[in-house]
Amino acid sequence: MADRIASAVAAGDRPVVVVSAMGNTTNELLALAKAMSPVPDRRELDMLVSVGERVTMALLAMGLRDRGVPARSLTGSQSGILTDGTHAGARVVAVRPDRVRDALAAGETPIVAGFQGVSVDKEITTLGRGGSDTTAVVLAAALGAERCEICSDVDGVWSADPRRVPDAVRLDAIGLDAMASLARAGATVLFEDAVRYARDHGVTLHAARTFGGGRGTTIGPEPQPGVWAVASDRLLRSTKGAPRGARLRRRWGEHRHWDVRNLHGAPLDGVEVAVVSAVASGLGEWNDGFDLASEALAGAGLQLRHCGADGDSWWFEVDPSAEDAAVRALHAHLADHDPNGSAVGGRTG
Repeated sequence: MADRIASAVAAGDRPVVVVSAMGNTTNELLALAKAMSPVPDRRELDMLVSVGERVTMALLAMGLRDRGVPARSLTGSQSGILTDGTHAGARVVAVRPDRVRDALAAGETPIVAGFQGVSVDKEITTLGRGGSDTTAVVLAAALGAERCEICSDVDGVWSADPRRVPDAVRLDAIGLDAMASLARAGATVLFEDAVRYARDHGVTLHAARTFGGGRGTTIGPEPQPGVWAVASDRLLRSTKGAPRGARLRRRWGEHRHWDVRNLHGAPLDGVEVAVVSAVASGLGEWNDGFDLASEALAGAGLQLRHCGADGDSWWFEVDPSAEDAAVRALHAHLADHDPNGSAVGGRTG
């Protein structure tokens, strides 16, 4: 990564780099916390897991300096990422990147620890899963960056996770509204808070592979007719409220789908389910298509517990053991049907 940044600087770019923790560092820190306490105190948990990104930022700054690139590492709080007081799932409320600007003015490359900030009460907070994406987007908006690249091990946004669906295809472009729905549905290449912030603040994103070639995917304000994708997520289905910090994903009648992965040991009351979603611009308005997709999943031997359509998405609740099979079946069905309502012979995207 240091080599890539050094090359960008040599080419005339002035990057601000946001890093996440390396490898499984965050999971290892969470395991340490749970070994000490089955329900870790959330303030202390934030103090612990925020360490991972700080290790990365310092090492990367060292590597850049050895390559002749002046660099300065900055924590989330030093970078002016201000959040609400929710621990392990805070939301950004303001960005004041004065020290980032100072570093740029001094000819240095700022290396910012993602995933973290500081609350108005001056407590260290973390932003929940995908928090490094959010850090990058909020800084891009505050600094007026030319572009915001989100890099991962996958070359952009695909019609489904290519590691799970061999027939998935990469999307050249997708609208921010549809991408927000896809992220909400569980696609991990970009996370919901980051995409929503980009949409609300006019930031165009580019999702690309960290290492190696590839064209990536542009995520911008314009809708992309005919572009569709499938994603899935593990959620808690409950008829009761979830602990503070859980994100409500869907609600119908007394039932609610909660994203509880940021709770880290808090007691839960509900059943884990898999929710598989299809996303395309205006998809939720295509009633006949929703019925056909439901029939296709049932015809593939999948038991649908609950399902629904809204906005840009259809969603289908299945048993967690059937998650991958449901993703493949829904992707195969959409590959042969235009999301606008007419049958086609191949994939769009």
